Amino acid sequence: MRAKTELPLSGRTAIVIGAGLGGLATALRLAARGCKVKVLEQGRTLGGKMNRWQSAGYTFDTGPSLITMPWIFHETFEAANSRLDEHIELVSMRPIMEAVFADGTRFIYSNSIPDWTATLKNLDPRDVDGFYRLMQLGARIYELSKETFLRNVPTAPPDVRSLRALRHFPLRHAWGNYDRVVCAHLKSPYLQQLFNRYPTYVGSSPYASPATLLVIPYIEYAFGGWYVKGGLYKIVEALLRLCDAAGVEVRTSAAVERITVTNGAARGVVLDNGEALPADIVVMNGDAACANTLLGKDEGVDRAQERSMSGVVLLIGVRRRMQSLHHHTVYFSSDYRNEFTDLFERRRFPEEPTVYVSAPSLADRSLAPEDGEALFVMANAPATGEDNWDSQLCELRSRMLGTLRRGGLILNDGDTVTEQISTPRTFAKRYLMPGGAIYGTHSHGWRKAFLRPSNKDKRVRGLYYVGGSTHPGGGTPTVLLSAKITAGLVELHERA
Repeated sequence: MRAKTELPLSGRTAIVIGAGLGGLATALRLAARGCKVKVLEQGRTLGGKMNRWQSAGYTFDTGPSLITMPWIFHETFEAANSRLDEHIELVSMRPIMEAVFADGTRFIYSNSIPDWTATLKNLDPRDVDGFYRLMQLGARIYELSKETFLRNVPTAPPDVRSLRALRHFPLRHAWGNYDRVVCAHLKSPYLQQLFNRYPTYVGSSPYASPATLLVIPYIEYAFGGWYVKGGLYKIVEALLRLCDAAGVEVRTSAAVERITVTNGAARGVVLDNGEALPADIVVMNGDAACANTLLGKDEGVDRAQERSMSGVVLLIGVRRRMQSLHHHTVYFSSDYRNEFTDLFERRRFPEEPTVYVSAPSLADRSLAPEDGEALFVMANAPATGEDNWDSQLCELRSRMLGTLRRGGLILNDGDTVTEQISTPRTFAKRYLMPGGAIYGTHSHGWRKAFLRPSNKDKRVRGLYYVGGSTHPGGGTPTVLLSAKITAGLVELHERA
């Protein structure tokens, strides 16, 4: 009989491949269950896509620029016997963003109900009712998701909580096309374009995604967006401190070449320098599409058409203050549908890209010199990292800055102190993501949206997956939920 004080994974050893957000959170949860954990990161920096670049006195987050659902972050730290507010300071983002359109129209998207209702009336009075009905639909999808999709893998038998939630599923609109449901609720073309942006949060097109993704704008509006004082990389630093306190070994420049399998079970890994590391459990925190390569298998199927979007990112340190900017601003293209045709059908960078600008130094002066600003500038791009993006850098930059210029934001070369550009090729090489696809596969159609790669390998015992490319999907809070689900599966199947 197991002693009461013995933890469920006592005596077990685990290797986590990849030190991204999901890998670090899984390592902490496994260590809290008594597992001896080693995290192997192929790069020289830790954090995966949630990373940092510093230059000439400017500090940039290179990945996510805000978080949602902060209670999931609190829960992750509590699982490691700590408290989030002992490590980082969360700042509520108000307003949500400024939206700037190609014809010069611009407005503030606010989660202040009186302010936003007034804006809706100015755009189209019919949309006051339409917006709140759209949020009501998103709320119903969220209430269902948190008891089902966000709590368990889809293949798990439904428990009592899941069955109760399923009785209230909004059948009329939730399985429809995202764009068509948005247009059925909102008449203003500006609002339609604003809300059609949200599927891009999971690397997908609004014209091909299911309306269940309306949960994304609902979560942002209802619960707000949050910034981390000093930059989101502070989260990674805090997790690393907790890993150290929990006895988790974290190694950089430790690229895994092969997962060792014996008699149908994972038994460790071999590094690219030939070093063999044994383990009872292997967790892959990386794109699930790379698993076959590490297992020595080749599907022989080109899945490039299933990839989510990638991006082109400019990190720009400017030598002037830009107080007319908001923390988050989106400069929309004039033809949104054509932009997504470029991205997913023609598979090329849009002629006229929509551009997102984050200016966290406006409120957080620790990120830039007193007379400057640190800008994160991003446009969506197809996940074709195999192509020669390096030869297009000047043209990519010109198109993005052209969109900003038409929206009234002029960035002159003479203002630039430091700059870095990343393309799909950069993401593909740096993070081992096929084509640079930031979210693994896209969410086009309900099967792609909800039947993502499983957190537990179906063929190899002791092999598990975590991160944005697996269940429940991309985005910082869902990656942390992925870690919770994966650690739970490990405990269920690998108990000491």
